Amino acid sequence: MNAIETWETGNGVVEFPDGRRVRGRGLLAPLPNGLDPQFGFYLLGRAPRIDLWPHRWVLWQDFSLPTSTADAVARLHEAYERAAIERVEIACDGGIGRTGTALAALAIIGGVPANAAVAWVRKNYHPQAVETPEQRRWIGNVSSQLRT
Repeated sequence: MNAIETWETGNGVVEFPDGRRVRGRGLLAPLPNGLDPQFGFYLLGRAPRIDLWPHRWVLWQDFSLPTSTADAVARLHEAYERAAIERVEIACDGGIGRTGTALAALAIIGGVPANAAVAWVRKNYHPQAVETPEQRRWIGNVSSQLRT
């Protein structure tokens, strides 16, 4: 695979400072037109019903935090690495809170300062991303783990 296999801009696609792109979306909305993901990272309270492409799932209830921070951080690093050569999507049911939190975490991996990650994802993805105070605190609490 090569860089041509990554996402084009638009339709939920976020480009990080190093040029990697990830598509954020809500699973309750129809699948966007265009190319399918080559890898998915899903943040849900139940296993996803997706069998069209490889994916990872982290148990993460709506308006909450991941059940296992260690698992979430490991999966976020995997998604970020894969985004260098694959079309990666990050999704939860609505595509705002959990997805926004994951995208803010990926932004930190990609070089955005931890104290600016929430504002960055709200500017570059969705103005209401990272919905809860707990999600905002979680970003700060895991930032050192994300940079390793």
